[in-house]
Amino acid sequence: MFSVVSPEHRVRQDHPLRPIKAMADAILASMSRTFGRMYSRTGRPSIPPERLLKAQILIALYSVRSDRMFCEQLDYNLLFRWFLDMNMDEPAFDHSSFTKNRDRLLEHDVAGQFFAAVVDQARGLGLMSSDHFSVDGTLIEAWASMKSFRPKDENPEDRDPPDDPGNPTVNFHGEKRSNDTHASTTDPEAKLARKGHGKEAKLCFSAHALMENRNGLLVDFRVDTATGVAERESALAMLAAHAADGATAAGDKGYNQRPFVDRCRELGITPHVAEKVKYSAIDARTTRHAGYTISMRIRKRIEEIFGWAKTIGGFRRTRFRGVKRTQQAGYFVGAAYNLLRIANLSAAAT
Repeated sequence: MFSVVSPEHRVRQDHPLRPIKAMADAILASMSRTFGRMYSRTGRPSIPPERLLKAQILIALYSVRSDRMFCEQLDYNLLFRWFLDMNMDEPAFDHSSFTKNRDRLLEHDVAGQFFAAVVDQARGLGLMSSDHFSVDGTLIEAWASMKSFRPKDENPEDRDPPDDPGNPTVNFHGEKRSNDTHASTTDPEAKLARKGHGKEAKLCFSAHALMENRNGLLVDFRVDTATGVAERESALAMLAAHAADGATAAGDKGYNQRPFVDRCRELGITPHVAEKVKYSAIDARTTRHAGYTISMRIRKRIEEIFGWAKTIGGFRRTRFRGVKRTQQAGYFVGAAYNLLRIANLSAAAT
């Protein structure tokens, strides 16, 4: 018996991935010139960059924890093959293809362009507000162990040989460690940080989101080193890039500081930050308006973005070293969240 089965026939017409695939294909088609500059016209055929980018969307949407596991599933998952426009008998690419092409994608900022194109698509559909925004930040655990956090002036040759090369015993009791005196030997860009008082300190990066308040879509997503001022500085940079004169910016009490409030007003943005009992940078001139109350209620939706990115998108802990590679992964997770949100909003409108 001989039969020909196409993945297209195995995916039902009302599958939630269909509108996401259509949007992703349209965006990637508009980026064909960028892809043309990335690859040589000679040599062996390479994995199409569109296929690698769509694979990153699937990894985020289906919580696949590694490139190796994704390539393994690509051998037998018809849904993944359909999404990547692969035939039933086409061999799956090796997981090393992601690693070999990552530097090339970084060099041309492909992830950033793809995320920006998703935002432009949502804006073209009328799903984004240009007047009301919310900002917030979170910590992303680095791909580095606390055992790698060593003194900066330490000579590696002076260390005692480990009792277990794979998992050595390290005793930090009585040793004062800080970012000024110590650094991770695995990822020097990771910084020691904690969520709040009484929380344990971990090697982290800081992630910052700018959300529009109409439909809770992600407008910008930036990763930086975890410093004490990165959250406010990144928020101001994102607002300066996307918010128009007369817009509002909602935030929690961490943004209720005079430098942030004054800079927002210089940009023509009304700071709708949560009030403090003492030493508040805003007063009744801002809080008395009904728009402030609405901003305080809607700004909490930004936590849904961080929650989805960490639980579904697998971005609770980065799998990459350095700010640039973590930023690239953050763009893919943010794009996947927006594509899913746009598809749901479009389905609800019909």
